[in-house]
This record gives sequence, C-alpha cells and structure tokens, in this order.
Amino acid sequence: MLQIGNTIISNDLIRQRFSCNLECCKGVCCVKGDSGAPLAQEEAELLESIFDKLSLYMSEDGIKAIEKDGFFIIDTDNDLVTPLIKGKECAYTFFDNDIARCAIEKAYLENKINFRKPVSCHLYPVRIKKYKNFDAVNYEKWDECNSSISFGEKNNIPLYIFVKEALIRKYGDDWFEQLDYAVRHLECSDNYLEK
Repeated sequence: MLQIGNTIISNDLIRQRFSCNLECCKGVCCVKGDSGAPLAQEEAELLESIFDKLSLYMSEDGIKAIEKDGFFIIDTDNDLVTPLIKGKECAYTFFDNDIARCAIEKAYLENKINFRKPVSCHLYPVRIKKYKNFDAVNYEKWDECNSSISFGEKNNIPLYIFVKEALIRKYGDDWFEQLDYAVRHLECSDNYLEK
C-alpha cells in the first residue's frame, strides 16, 4: 500500500492493468449491483438542479424511477446513491445498441451541463471507502470486467493511469503527481510491483 496525505492506496491500482472495453462488458457497471452509484451530498443536490437537461437523454423508465423515488435515495448502508429502475440499472442509464450508457455523461459531452457524472462512476472500478482519519482507495474486481483487464494488459495501461482524470478530479493534480512519482520510483526498487 501507498500513503499520500490522508489516503491509503491499494497496490492493485499500480499492478492491475485495466481499460474499459464497452463492446464486451456492455456497461454492466451501470446495471449490476445491489445499490445505485454512491453520491456526495453536493452531487445529489446538483442532480436535482440539472434534471430537466438530463431527462432529455434518459429512458422513460428512468424518468419514472426518479418521479417515484426522487433524484437520489439513501440505501441500506445509509449512503446517498442514485435510484435504480426496478432494482436493476441506474435510473440515469440509457441503452445505445445494447450498451448501458450514462445520461449525465452524455449531457456533459454534448455541452448541456458542466458536471461529467458522479465521481464514484468516473473512478470505477476504483472505489473509495471513507474512514474517520483516511480514505482507502481500492480496486473492486468484477468478473464482468475480465475483458477490460485483458484490454488493459494488451495495451499496458495501469489502473491508476486509466482513472487518472477521475483521481485528479477527486484529489487534485498534486496528489496524482505524488502517486505517479511514487509509482515510478517503486518500479525501480526490488520488483515491488511483482509482489
């Protein structure tokens, strides 16, 4: 593990090769799970304020789920999350040629809003667990992502590089530069990354 400030970073972020392969996984991370995407309080409030723009990209079922459950809900772990459609995909998901995609991100990419998507989604498959004095930054492995592992290995993309933009969004440029510096120095010492 590495420590940078108040974050403890799993070695998996350095060792694991990863690059999303939507053609194979079909965006399963937007569909599978027992809860919606984790949200920060400010993200939850923002979803409400931009909903009129998001609804242009959402499915009819997604809009109905929001009307029924709200823009966000509190799950069984007492966390703020996006609502689900009938216990399955995120309410903000739409399908494009059988691939689950994010209505929030589509609105962002089409310059309708300046919020890309919840940081938890942007970071995936990296998950952050908050503790009293630190954040644990971990890799969450899913069998459904095996094609993304193969794709990352083929192109030699470390997980922390794949989620670079999201890590910078969450912790800032200086934090990421410290992580990258540490990784480059670890690669030179005692086969650290092979352990």
